Amino acid sequence: MKKEIVTFLALCSLSIAAIGQVNYGVKGGVNLGKSSYSEANFKDYQTNNVSFYITGYSEFSIAKNTAIQPGISLQGKGDKYKFDKNNLDGSVTWSTMSIEIPVNAIYYIPTGVSGSFFLGAGPYIGFNVSGKQKAKGNIDNWVSNGNKNLKFTGSKRDMNLIDAGLNFLGGYKLNNGLLVNIGYGLGLSNLSPSNDSDRKLSNRTFSFGIGYQL
Repeated sequence: MKKEIVTFLALCSLSIAAIGQVNYGVKGGVNLGKSSYSEANFKDYQTNNVSFYITGYSEFSIAKNTAIQPGISLQGKGDKYKFDKNNLDGSVTWSTMSIEIPVNAIYYIPTGVSGSFFLGAGPYIGFNVSGKQKAKGNIDNWVSNGNKNLKFTGSKRDMNLIDAGLNFLGGYKLNNGLLVNIGYGLGLSNLSPSNDSDRKLSNRTFSFGIGYQL
């Protein structure tokens, strides 16, 4: 299946390249990660897990002010909980690093000689490649204190390997190629290996950064 997906993406890229101008870019910045962890008891303790992202991409023009933007991205995501009430005092952090393949549709709104605003959206598929859990303090035996590496495969995995969802982005690109952007990643995959419907887990990631496009 993975071979067929890669082949399909390659054919799509070749088809797009044949009908439009190609530009290349890179962007990076800060990720503020949370999750949609469905146990309501923990929502009051949830906070942002700060990480980073860096993305390289190609942009294929398909119509006036409209482009398709496939890329490859290194994404730091995760979740964090700070316990400071109900006789609890401590924190738990899950941090993951994944390789993602986004494909976004971009629409530009020119503003004259300086540059253009842009809006975009599209799907992504990601593969978790590393992760760590850090826990400390009095957290009522929710997880064990200390650090451990997360497992993404096997029957004793801590989190599922594949993350898929939708990206939403916007920003401003100067005519010299410099750009600023914000984004939101809406994970649709359940990353929890548990069959318990009360333990569903999906990524929710707000991002902002800068970039340069040739």
